[in-house]
Amino acid sequence: MSSPPVRASDGDRDRALSELRDRAAEGRLSMDTFVGRVDMALRARSRSELDELIADLPHRGRWRRRITEAVSSVSDLSHRIESAWRRPRLPRLALPTDGRVRYVVGRGSSCDLVLADLTVSRVHAELLREEDDWLLVDLGSMNGTRLNGWRLVGPARVRTGDEISFGDCAFMVSAAA
Repeated sequence: MSSPPVRASDGDRDRALSELRDRAAEGRLSMDTFVGRVDMALRARSRSELDELIADLPHRGRWRRRITEAVSSVSDLSHRIESAWRRPRLPRLALPTDGRVRYVVGRGSSCDLVLADLTVSRVHAELLREEDDWLLVDLGSMNGTRLNGWRLVGPARVRTGDEISFGDCAFMVSAAA
């Protein structure tokens, strides 16, 4: 009695798809062959089915694979640097250094930091001093308060370098001047 075939894992499937993609990029597979094999790879139930899809493809040498991986890594790094460079510079928000323990942000004139933007609620959020740290709390604003892209659902600790958004108004937290 033969043993059942080894079920294809997501990693096995990803490796087969990556191999097919690389061979198509090198011009070793036609577009029709590539599309057909990708379809078969997505439907494959066992590792052996995936192995059969790439068995007839020429193997890359060890050095060629390393060079390709190195070029891919450098390309990814340069893309991330370019994205960071093009991202707009945010205005700085220095946390208060005086003795205040509560700092209110909003559109209302009674707020400590008044933001004249319609996406900011009249009383939008507050910063609370807790010993040497500051906590950011949304006060039920309509458009939300975000810390590093995440909408607040409760108090969150704020540190230098964090990005805070009140509605559409975004700031970078900086050290006190």
